Amino acid sequence: MATAADAPTPPHVVDECRGVLHVYSDGSIVRSTKPSFDVPVDDDGSVLFKDVLFDPDLNLYLRLYKPAVSSSSKLPVFYYIHGGGFCIGSRAWPNCQNYCFNLCSRLNAVIVSPDYRLAPENRLPAGIEDGWRAVEWLKEEGVKDDWISEVADFQRVFISGDSAGGNIAHNVAVRLGSEEAKERMLPVVVRGFVLLAPFFGGTVWTRSEAEGPLDAFLNLELIDRFWRLSIPVGETTDHPLINPFGPLCLDLEQLSSGPTLVVVGGSDLLKDRAEEYARKLKAMGKKVEYVEFEGQQHGFFTINPKCEAANRLMDIIKRFIAENSS
Repeated sequence: MATAADAPTPPHVVDECRGVLHVYSDGSIVRSTKPSFDVPVDDDGSVLFKDVLFDPDLNLYLRLYKPAVSSSSKLPVFYYIHGGGFCIGSRAWPNCQNYCFNLCSRLNAVIVSPDYRLAPENRLPAGIEDGWRAVEWLKEEGVKDDWISEVADFQRVFISGDSAGGNIAHNVAVRLGSEEAKERMLPVVVRGFVLLAPFFGGTVWTRSEAEGPLDAFLNLELIDRFWRLSIPVGETTDHPLINPFGPLCLDLEQLSSGPTLVVVGGSDLLKDRAEEYARKLKAMGKKVEYVEFEGQQHGFFTINPKCEAANRLMDIIKRFIAENSS
């Protein structure tokens, strides 16, 4: 006779990410439809937006934003690739949408906010490939889309990403690092890159990771969990897509993708990796600007987009675009 002890153990959660992603012991994955940042959408009508299917095979969309009041001159195009440790996040999450409203208004720019496949269902390099495909979309389809072509200056394109999106922006820069790659993108011209708290990793902890507070918004345990769920099977966080200056890194000496702005909070556990990235690129003779906001946590600009530091960051990005638009 079967007893209660003989009954199979029901699946239990073995990994969880901000209440949105749940990975179970039997390998099943459940995603909540509710975003981890459940804030009101702050849409005052000053910005128009629409969704576009940019990869029909994978059913991936991007969201386009433009000012509601038409401009007398063409506007720069600014990509904003969302974060989430490659495991969570979406262009449609309200925090992402609110930040894109803000970017559009403050930068007076056309904003492109793409989705990408998420881990662990789709481990890297899936998300990075999708980010690249979203940039290719601008050349192949975006320039023909009247909704943005009437206002967008495709000669002034900037690729930006937040956290995991910053990692994607770096890897897009690597792909655009040769004159041949730039020619293939014409008539689209990418003028620069903005890496906001880029999500880089490595098998050896940095000082800011090892000594960072346990209650940080992005703490070490969550960093490790994101990487464990997203790195390619059989690889480590020294993979060149993850650790750009690690022991397996690509030769970035000949990289000529364009000026780069690297931004990080002073209390972000990823601070040392961002600083090292900027310092090593600068030592190679690249045009790199590093900005650190003292006392700020990871993602401060989207968590509290109206704070003084977030306002200063917006001014810095606007100045970076103006200085590198020709």
